[in-house]
Amino acid sequence: MDSFARMEEGTADQWKAIGDAHRAHYRTTAPMRIMAHLRDLGDLTLGFACDQLHHSLMTATLARRAGASDEEVVGALCHDIGKTMSVPNHGAISAEILKPYVSDDLYHAIRHHQDFQGAYYYDFFDRPTDLRDAHKGKSWYSLACRLCDEWDAPGFDSEFDIDSLESFEPEVVRVFSKPRMM
Repeated sequence: MDSFARMEEGTADQWKAIGDAHRAHYRTTAPMRIMAHLRDLGDLTLGFACDQLHHSLMTATLARRAGASDEEVVGALCHDIGKTMSVPNHGAISAEILKPYVSDDLYHAIRHHQDFQGAYYYDFFDRPTDLRDAHKGKSWYSLACRLCDEWDAPGFDSEFDIDSLESFEPEVVRVFSKPRMM
């Protein structure tokens, strides 16, 4: 099929082929790209006791051991994946990566997890520590509290017996091969 140089030149058949290619990507390539991107977190320590891959694996291991759903485990695993692009707004980046694949509640919990974490350290940066209070009453508030307080905040122990990245591949494949939106 001929390709086009400008979007407005595309025919219905060409756009259908593009849509089919995107759907194939979601089912096959996307999960493995996420796994590769997670591996990149191993290059970032950022002053913590462990690198960001270990932190993500610990966060996901804690979620898994707490009986979280596959989607929540993958959210815990990927909550900081945006740090490979930008630390200050990593929550927004991570949430956008997850958005086509997860519930709105998990999307918002990841998107705003920095507001929830601020309770632990924002006072050291002269920032308000009560930013999570602005989200009280939202459907995702308790999920964000669980993500941050039970899985994320305690997730920096370099000696913790984490589950391997490869052990999370089935959940990553299940979540990232079925987009909820296109």
